Amino acid sequence: MNKIALSAVILAAGIAAAAPAMAQTATPGASPDTTQSQRARPLPGERIEARLAYARTALKITPAQETQWNALASVLRRHATAMDQQVAQRRTADRNQPVSAIERMTRRQTMMNEAAARMGEVLDAAKPLYAVLSDEQKKEADALLNHGGGPSRGGHRPRWH
Repeated sequence: MNKIALSAVILAAGIAAAAPAMAQTATPGASPDTTQSQRARPLPGERIEARLAYARTALKITPAQETQWNALASVLRRHATAMDQQVAQRRTADRNQPVSAIERMTRRQTMMNEAAARMGEVLDAAKPLYAVLSDEQKKEADALLNHGGGPSRGGHRPRWH
């Protein structure tokens, strides 16, 4: 159970961390007068299908596991779409007026609360899938989510957004 929770938490954390990072990260080499929306990273929804396809292939999801996989994928897609909308709203709001330090902290608190709620939903969808995975698939899931694929896979954590 501990591995299930940790895997789901890491997956959800990656999703939750994606929105604020993408809303605030500049593209290297962007000029200082470039607006925030012009230099921002791609939205979570733009990469979710590729991320899901990679995970599905790596986990070798069987036809018997389709229902559980589809439930998790549906939750992750829904979260990516919601985060796309939130990022777009923040970009528009930030363009119209400067944001104070207090407003930024308030936004951050809201994002953290939303991330906690999303994490709960991902965990609820991930548990049934993890329960039907074979031992080999669980080992792969742990490697993908806990260690970012492990040292043999480049050692970086995938961003599930």
